[in-house]
Amino acid sequence: MNDTSHNLTTSSASRIERVETLLLDIPTIRPHRLSVATMHGQLLMLVRVYTADGIVGLGEGTTIGGLAYGPESPEGMKLTVDRYIAPQLVGADSDRVQALMDHLGKLVKGNNFVKCAIETALLDARAKRIGVPLSELLGGRRRDTLPVAWTLASGDTGRDIEEAEHMLEMRRHNIFKLKIGLRTVDADVAHVAAIKRALGSRGSVRVDVNMAWSETEAIRGMAGLVDAGCELVEQPVKSAFTLARLVRRFPIALMADESVHGPDSAFELARAAAADAFTVKIEQSGGLFAGGQVAAIADAAGIELYGGTMLEGAIGTIAAAQLFSTFRQLQWGTELFGPLLLTEEILTEPLRYENFQLHLPNGPGLGIALDEERVNSLRRDRD
Repeated sequence: MNDTSHNLTTSSASRIERVETLLLDIPTIRPHRLSVATMHGQLLMLVRVYTADGIVGLGEGTTIGGLAYGPESPEGMKLTVDRYIAPQLVGADSDRVQALMDHLGKLVKGNNFVKCAIETALLDARAKRIGVPLSELLGGRRRDTLPVAWTLASGDTGRDIEEAEHMLEMRRHNIFKLKIGLRTVDADVAHVAAIKRALGSRGSVRVDVNMAWSETEAIRGMAGLVDAGCELVEQPVKSAFTLARLVRRFPIALMADESVHGPDSAFELARAAAADAFTVKIEQSGGLFAGGQVAAIADAAGIELYGGTMLEGAIGTIAAAQLFSTFRQLQWGTELFGPLLLTEEILTEPLRYENFQLHLPNGPGLGIALDEERVNSLRRDRD
């Protein structure tokens, strides 16, 4: 590290000796259609922080559809860590998590997803060292299970209904979020209405438009969604100002997602009363501590909370779950289904999804262990 950060260095057991990054290519169980991209696989950027006492902290950086969703990609994240962040971490005290993240923030602007991956790895190492679940470093766990929505995004109404019925039968999900925005507003509303009719009271239905509608389309679409029995619409338009004009215009909850990219934006949205609910995403927020700040701002403003996903793999998913378990309120549950969308398991013991809930592990740190053989087989650079 450079001279300005000498106070973060250490000769103790918590000294960072090495930082490793790797890319994993994992196919999805089906095409995942969004208004911004259609995904056939997911690329995970994994970070491992090795400390002098043999502890390894894990973190993950993942995006939706490469660069189609936002300005970071897993390939770019790997380069940023390898070139700019890892040299600053080697020799530092891994226990000084927030001080290290402040230091990195001065050297690396933006890059919220990368910073989340690094912070997660540092927190995982710290929690393992003191023998507590990561949630205990974030204020303490309030709940041991989290309700999990399943996203229906095949693009085919019949197939989505069949998929939802299967999830209900397995008792894995009874909350369903429909990805819409590729078709006309009327076609999208008809798609949602058909699925809600098929499910009836057995499953709740929400939609995510991923900013695909104009304001006039949103007005027509939200009116139709109310009649279809939909309970919530997520980020129908891009502009926060437009969200503010739409909120509470219809008897349906309006949730901000892409507009929430850290505490500053959360504060501005809350001040403008621009949403009924916030999606909290740890990567989009810039890390676990920042995600907690977003939640605190929402809670203080009377805005409800939903635990979002960037379709992370197991590491990012359980990191988010550790944070969401600490929230005072989590009115809209979560959508931490990312690992279930992937065809390959990378943990020695898979995350447990039962009775419509994700069950949090109780082990130290993230509470998970990688299947090293499986991870190596999925590495993009394994050849």
